Amino acid sequence: MSIKFLAEDDRPREKFLLKGKSSLSDSELLAIIMGSGNKDETAVELARRILGSVDNNWNQLSLLSVKDLMKFKGVGEVKAISIAAALEIGRRRAGQEVPEKPVISSSRTAYEIFRNHLSDLRTEEFWAIFLNRSNKVIHFTQLTQGGINQSIVDIRVLFKTALDHFSTGIIIAHNHPSGSLQPSREDIEITRKIKTAGETMNIQLLDHLIITQNSYFSFSDDGLL
Repeated sequence: MSIKFLAEDDRPREKFLLKGKSSLSDSELLAIIMGSGNKDETAVELARRILGSVDNNWNQLSLLSVKDLMKFKGVGEVKAISIAAALEIGRRRAGQEVPEKPVISSSRTAYEIFRNHLSDLRTEEFWAIFLNRSNKVIHFTQLTQGGINQSIVDIRVLFKTALDHFSTGIIIAHNHPSGSLQPSREDIEITRKIKTAGETMNIQLLDHLIITQNSYFSFSDDGLL
């Protein structure tokens, strides 16, 4: 259904989904926060009027109290609090630094990330780090949990996750509760399959680590990749 056939109050949300958040005007963004207008105005029209009262300046709007916002017809306490809360989130976000993504420079730095999650477990788990072209970590997640001796990873899930995060490199890891650092035949086989699948998709398998309580084994360092 075309956006123009939707109810006025639904259009900003649909536009957000179809065209992205940057396509929305300030009044459309505020309309989404409010959710609805009043009997005489759509949410967008009400939002336009509210913003117009502060010269279309978000900083000026943030100075209005809940009681000030409730002076606009159609803005009750719930809507006013929603507006104030959204503006407060924006203020806090502006005051925070963007966290620096860790860079993987060696098997040791990858191990430092994995070991807190894998070193002391009694059953096997399979985890992955997803990297960009600069080897910065863009996502880190558990993929499977298994039994005492084995945790099978679904290669399709692994690469779907990589594609979802626009990753160009992957480092995988699983633990050996037995304490053995020796890769099993299954470990070698799944590594080969993941590497081959990655080559097809231009997503490089950079390493596979086996984690024990006190140490690790790197397929890359041992020349097995």
